[in-house]
Amino acid sequence: MSRVNDVGGQGGFGALEIEADEPPFHADWEARVYALNSVLVRNGVYRLDEFRDAVERMPPRAYLAASYYERWLYAIETLLAGRGPAGEG
Repeated sequence: MSRVNDVGGQGGFGALEIEADEPPFHADWEARVYALNSVLVRNGVYRLDEFRDAVERMPPRAYLAASYYERWLYAIETLLAGRGPAGEG
């Protein structure tokens, strides 16, 4: 079963627009989410494949309504929810 993010080979999404001089982050919180995820993966709290799976398991409406880093934050929150205060679990 494919997930909402699995759109490979599908049409109807329009042309891909690449903006010149696009900043890596549009807000400070996005940079913080990126850094937080990097630290959690580097310290073995969860693996990158677990993170990707958590993003892909978002409910379709939430996934489509969320920005890129909102999806990252959702995944981090999901993965940490049952791991206790130090990320164990």
